[in-house]
Amino acid sequence: MDNNSQGSGGFKGGLGGLFGGGGAPEYSNTELAGVPLTGMSPLSPYLNVDPRFLVQDTDEFILPTGANKTRGRFELAFFTIGGSCMTGASLGALNGLRLGLKETRDMAWSKPRNVQILNMVTRQGASWANSLGSVALLYSAFGVAIEKARGAEDDINTVAAGTLTGMLFKSSGGLKSAARGGLVGLAVSGAYALYNNWDHLTGSSPTSRLY
Repeated sequence: MDNNSQGSGGFKGGLGGLFGGGGAPEYSNTELAGVPLTGMSPLSPYLNVDPRFLVQDTDEFILPTGANKTRGRFELAFFTIGGSCMTGASLGALNGLRLGLKETRDMAWSKPRNVQILNMVTRQGASWANSLGSVALLYSAFGVAIEKARGAEDDINTVAAGTLTGMLFKSSGGLKSAARGGLVGLAVSGAYALYNNWDHLTGSSPTSRLY
């Protein structure tokens, strides 16, 4: 057994000496784990990357020169209209459920009562969704038109769009109804603009209110 091992070792040594690697020590993976690869050519040029360049401290999208980082009124219009319709449908469904239970409280639980409640829920949900969706559509349309006409985006567009939306939405009831609708739109849009600029008006940062 020893003779065989010595013979195989001599044979390996002879081959190593023949190919120029005679007597080369063998290292384990544990010993090679901490050896730096300095001076060695990488397997691929794409692997030779400084990890510091992989950290993104800025936005990962490219904007045209002079473009705003926030979305404009036209982009927000789709979200506003869709969100208003869904909110109106949810609130209308709850109101329809309340009215249905109130109108059928003298009836026993049966199929006619369930059908009547369901009809009230769907009717009120569709009505509220239509109303809030129409208001959102008018507000978005006025906001985009005013922004294009003025060439600026500020709170004046918000207040003007809200006022015109209230006036047009209630214009079918006459001048007085349109005036009341305009005042309501002015108050709501003014409160919204005041809320967005509250930190600027008070001179406090948004994070200071957390402490």
